[in-house]
Amino acid sequence: MMPKKILVIEDDKDIRDTIMFTLQRRGYEVIASENAKILKTVKDIDPDLILLDNWLSDWKSDANGQQLSKELKSSQATAHIPVVIISAVSNIREISEAALADGYLKKPFELEELIGVAERFVRK
Repeated sequence: MMPKKILVIEDDKDIRDTIMFTLQRRGYEVIASENAKILKTVKDIDPDLILLDNWLSDWKSDANGQQLSKELKSSQATAHIPVVIISAVSNIREISEAALADGYLKKPFELEELIGVAERFVRK
């Protein structure tokens, strides 16, 4: 059986590496990117879950994780993919709801929280 695929878009290398390592140890295939350009190929990647940082430093200022999530959720080709927004902002719940995201993960997070999110949205 193919491992479930999680796409991680996070510009902080330490956080990205921690997420990758933690999820790979749980048997997930993890594709990670430091920027949102990878979303151009999201249909080819066909992930089972997208973990999306809300603040991507490289991205154009008018688009952030919230905007990208809305775009993913409003496209017929990608609307079925669960999106979880990751952020340290205090109003992450409101942001994720406005972004049409399926959930959120508040930074800093415990590794068990990360695993719980993955297990909740990726049906093994």
